[in-house]
Amino acid sequence: MFTYTTPEKVGISTKNLKWFIDTLEERGCCIHSIIMARGNEIFFEKYWEPFNKDFQHRMYSATKSFVSLAVGFLEQDGKISLDDKIAKYFPEETKNITDVNFKNQTIRHTLMMSTSLPERNWFTAKPDDRVKFYFENPLTESRPSGTIWNYDSSGSFILGSMVERVTGKTLIEYLNEKLFNKLGIEGAYMLKCPGGHSWSDSALVMKTMDLFKSARFVLNGGKWNGEQLLNEEYVRTATSNLIDNSSFGICEADCMGYGYQFWRSLRNSFSFYGMGAQLAICSPDKDMVFAINADTMDADVLRSILIELYFDVIYDTAKDYELEEYKGEPIGDKKLYSLKNEIDSPIQEKINGKKFILNENPMGIKEFTINFGNDGKCEFNYVNSQGAKTLYFGMGRNEFGLFPQEGYSDEMAITYAKDNYYKCAASARWSLENQLIIKIQIIDKYFGNAAFKIGFTEDLTAGIRMFGAGEYFLEEYNGYATGIMEAKND
Repeated sequence: MFTYTTPEKVGISTKNLKWFIDTLEERGCCIHSIIMARGNEIFFEKYWEPFNKDFQHRMYSATKSFVSLAVGFLEQDGKISLDDKIAKYFPEETKNITDVNFKNQTIRHTLMMSTSLPERNWFTAKPDDRVKFYFENPLTESRPSGTIWNYDSSGSFILGSMVERVTGKTLIEYLNEKLFNKLGIEGAYMLKCPGGHSWSDSALVMKTMDLFKSARFVLNGGKWNGEQLLNEEYVRTATSNLIDNSSFGICEADCMGYGYQFWRSLRNSFSFYGMGAQLAICSPDKDMVFAINADTMDADVLRSILIELYFDVIYDTAKDYELEEYKGEPIGDKKLYSLKNEIDSPIQEKINGKKFILNENPMGIKEFTINFGNDGKCEFNYVNSQGAKTLYFGMGRNEFGLFPQEGYSDEMAITYAKDNYYKCAASARWSLENQLIIKIQIIDKYFGNAAFKIGFTEDLTAGIRMFGAGEYFLEEYNGYATGIMEAKND
């Protein structure tokens, strides 16, 4: 269905495309992959090593848009009405609900994230069954559903669970049957929630090309290769502006209205929208799709910058005619973002291999030692509540390995997974002669970022600040500490 072409053939400037990517990388955006197309012509596809076209990437909340499509197929087949009350499909779990607004919440209003109660944090509560937990909500800040938009990720999860109840199939099985098999999407899967339910608000795992194909299908109004798979009325309504989702009336690039689990954006566009910049922006006016997987969890403002830059530099400059072919330096192979080291610190040799004893701190780290290898491969050795740990990092480049914290969730959310370690990339630089920064990127089924900043006084006392940004992991790596070189204690 798709053909490959040059940017200029479809009115896009390669020079602008290069500037767009270079600017994002200069700002520290950790890009994993990008696909851009106009109509059925892909004019740019690139993967940042170690990511590649076969890598199955976690889509985070872009998953919600797929839940919407599944609900659309249910309605099309006459299995549900969007004005049905959610409680109809969960009679046992809702039998004790007394809040009238909660009892009357409909499928349509749940799709619009205009639900009746504030969301509860199931990550910290750690329920045995997430469906039951949703309907046992004791909060009293009720409002009629359909009146106010409020981000309710668990409401999206409930819609996915409803699909599973109605069909008797897992959400992936149903999507395969109704959509993915037609689009040529193979091997997509979904992580699980407590109770054995599909983690349908956050954990679809698929290739970037699969995300792109799905976006193209929606931009086509539910049509694929000339076949109308999902009725156009549902698709157009789902991607339209049904409710105001702005904060304080401010129209940010990613908050210009909301449909059925789709976000409205600039220039009459809509998007699949996931945490950390899992995005597929669809623009009907110029028939363009921009699909990207990236990780901006450590600086969420980068996601807004990314979106605005795309529209300003790529979309707005796109012409409706062919441009002269680009003759400059091509956009070459790309590697995952890493810190670049440009300072030779006199402190490095003084602290190399020296043990630092830490005061009591929120990270629970008792001591650390940094070993700077002559080949640029370095070690941050430390001791925390799990015991001795080693994080390998590169000076001015990424070192790939495993993040040393053991037991973070695997296939089942918020569940200790014995002997499980996430893959990571770690790089470092001296930002000042007396300050070292180690940046860690988690690149697994779960994505996240951490930074260890270590500054040294003239007498080599260490001040430490750790930041961890992930979806309810890396929480142990947040806080401050003081470290005293062991030799100074003698």
